Amino acid sequence: MGSFDSVTWQALTLVLTIAGLVGTGLLWRARGPVVGLRVLAVSLLPAAAYLTGTLRLAWEIGDAVGSWAVRLAFSPAVWLGVSLAGASVVLFVLASFLGRRGVGSRGRPDAQLPSARSGQPARQQQDTGDADLEDIEAILRRHGIS
Repeated sequence: MGSFDSVTWQALTLVLTIAGLVGTGLLWRARGPVVGLRVLAVSLLPAAAYLTGTLRLAWEIGDAVGSWAVRLAFSPAVWLGVSLAGASVVLFVLASFLGRRGVGSRGRPDAQLPSARSGQPARQQQDTGDADLEDIEAILRRHGIS
């Protein structure tokens, strides 16, 4: 990245633009004006990228990604980091699975009895359950089932 100066960037832009314009002329004759205009539009992009500074930006991004990929592939410390990230994901999934199964829920407020969660005393819920059970038994007795 540091070895490229302004003249190098200008030469690269000029070569890419001229190659695009030559391709435009060839394809215009061979395939018609629609394809020729599309190639002309693409051939103007290197000059636009140079003038806006995005050509150098794209080069720096590519250089940074390439350096990162080489460091990733050949560095034991990076692979240790990738392994730790994988272990972290596995632990999160395991904790979620165990939480759904109710393992380790001792002392948590949502693991209390249903009566405590609803705010009603347990005695009232039992009484309501007994009353419902008595109604069902009465219906069964009327039909001679019980």
